[in-house]
Amino acid sequence: MKAGKIPESAAYCGMVLLLILANILALLLINPMQNAGLFAFEDPDSVGNVVFFLFLMLVFTAILLLLIRKKARMVISAIIALSLAAVIYYVAFALLYPFIPEIAAHLLAAALGLGGILLLKFYPEWFVIDAAGMITAAGCAAIFGISLSPLPVILLLILLIVYDYISVHKTKHMLTLADGVMQQNMPIMFLVPKKLHYSFRRSGLSIQSRKEERSAYMLGLGDVIFPGVLIVSAQVYAGGFAVLGIALPALGALLGAVLGMLLLALPMRSGKPQPGLPLINGCAILGFIICCAVSGTWDWMAAGFW
Repeated sequence: MKAGKIPESAAYCGMVLLLILANILALLLINPMQNAGLFAFEDPDSVGNVVFFLFLMLVFTAILLLLIRKKARMVISAIIALSLAAVIYYVAFALLYPFIPEIAAHLLAAALGLGGILLLKFYPEWFVIDAAGMITAAGCAAIFGISLSPLPVILLLILLIVYDYISVHKTKHMLTLADGVMQQNMPIMFLVPKKLHYSFRRSGLSIQSRKEERSAYMLGLGDVIFPGVLIVSAQVYAGGFAVLGIALPALGALLGAVLGMLLLALPMRSGKPQPGLPLINGCAILGFIICCAVSGTWDWMAAGFW
């Protein structure tokens, strides 16, 4: 091993650990989010929620791609900053709400959201990016997980598998989007260094670089958020006996997501960007179904789908 270089297997395990920690945090946020009333949808069983979510995601993606083509860096940074600040605000508010007056919780949460994006803006080091990514991924997974029951979530994850594969291997617009976002001072992703003294501030990172030139692994937040939505939804709606406080179907989804992440290491050895959701979502769904069968928890299937 070259001096200062972290073994690739250790760096990759770091990405797996980030996925696990983000989803454990999402599970811990369930009660605070519910108590604060932070639901994304009124009817958790409606498939219309999935259609609406995908529509917004496609519109948001199209807007970012257009802005990247127009080289509107300041606008892109502003959109990303507002999105991150909003999620940090919601997470902070949910945690503060039970302990201080509501107006104070709103103000302090807003201040923490603003502080988070300012830190990312002026000190975008990889560990700061990962901390922001952890809060963002856990917050999004918790909010959407408590707002959607397992059936709509599974449909959403299957559609995202298809979308992720097409956007990376066919249209390749996801690569353009990821690289364009990487150029901002506040990228929305996880970074795990492959070199001891790696600095995102000094070196940056490009998804278009050859594998041997990359100094860090990159993991999109979506690869953590979307299986996390199923994990949280399973905890809330599927039930069943618990292992260390985690309902068995939720644990199955988490272990499945971890397995998918580990399997993803094989195609990633080629050095080419790979869609993460086909393996991660697919294995999370499989783990969820297997553990539902083991625990006999199928009540979530009786929920009205429309």
